[in-house]
Amino acid sequence: MNSEYLFSSESVSEGHPDKLADRISDTILDAFLTEDPMARVACETFIAHNLIVVAGEFGSQQSGLVKKIQQVAPELVRQTLRQAGYTPDFEGIDPDTCEVRLVWNQQSADIARGVGLSDGAIGAGDQGLVFGYACVETDTLMPLPITLAHALVKRQAKLRREGVLPWLRPDAKSQVTVRYREGKPVAVDTVVLSTQHAPDINTAAIREAVIEEIIRPIIPDALCPQPPEILVNPTGQFITGGPAGDTGLTGRKIIVDTYGGACPHGGGAFSGKDPTKVDRSAAYAARNLAKTLIASGLAKRCTVQIAYAIGVPEPVSLCLDFHGTGKVREDEVTETLRKTEDLTPAGIIERFNLSRPLYTRTSVYGHFGRNAEYFPWEQVHQ
Repeated sequence: MNSEYLFSSESVSEGHPDKLADRISDTILDAFLTEDPMARVACETFIAHNLIVVAGEFGSQQSGLVKKIQQVAPELVRQTLRQAGYTPDFEGIDPDTCEVRLVWNQQSADIARGVGLSDGAIGAGDQGLVFGYACVETDTLMPLPITLAHALVKRQAKLRREGVLPWLRPDAKSQVTVRYREGKPVAVDTVVLSTQHAPDINTAAIREAVIEEIIRPIIPDALCPQPPEILVNPTGQFITGGPAGDTGLTGRKIIVDTYGGACPHGGGAFSGKDPTKVDRSAAYAARNLAKTLIASGLAKRCTVQIAYAIGVPEPVSLCLDFHGTGKVREDEVTETLRKTEDLTPAGIIERFNLSRPLYTRTSVYGHFGRNAEYFPWEQVHQ
């Protein structure tokens, strides 16, 4: 590893088109799980200007449930848009008049047989590999760049909702570049924040307010031995935002959802998927393993990889990497985990109580490093 280097991570706000799509998909998932904890959901959302398409595969043993959720889905979509801050008053998307189109199908019978096995076990909903990560850079055992990037857009939303900066609009993006020395973060080098805004405020006023009210309260002075470069709305203005400015699609912000690029990614998105899909549930388990190992003092940095085959409950592989920071050998810990940890889909679902409607709140500001009361995979276990 280089003795000194720069590393960047980004985040996006709840009003970003891709995050709107994620939130809609998870809202539909939660609606199913509220009625049927065993529902099978793979919900995808596509947003283009004033059109929202909600598609996917849905299944339930409760007669008529799919039709029931279909009937309320358009209003759930509109509520999600309103909660994100969109109104008919500015360019973005109109929750009252946008077209909501549903294209729903049943889960494949072949997949259903592989997931619900004859002995009552749950097979993995698909093949795939997932990664979990933890490090000592922050109190939440998350990488510093993604932690700061999330905090910036979260504060942008807070000030917008509270009316402190009434010209803010829902769509925003952040990016934080951190300087590392000998593997440790020592300074924030660059901060980028782009925020949609009302048309009647000038660029200089936006820059001053964003720096003073959003950026300075988030970036610690201890990480600014020299003033970082700050870029606010680098294109000059950001009036047209949300779906009016760009399309949105479920699962297009998977690095924002995880570790900001600090570790590999298996490629599978989270939002809209019920917990039999190991893309989601096993990624939560992998984070929990990595966090628990770091919290126990076995290493300062840990990456966990777990891989599955469709229809097979047990993972086909488990791999640990302490990145040269471990106090014990990875293979010894791996062997212990294979004997003690239940990493089957059923075991993961039971441990974290995942068959309940908890997913809407995961769909923005990342799935990791947040309140363990609502994100049970963040609870370090003994």
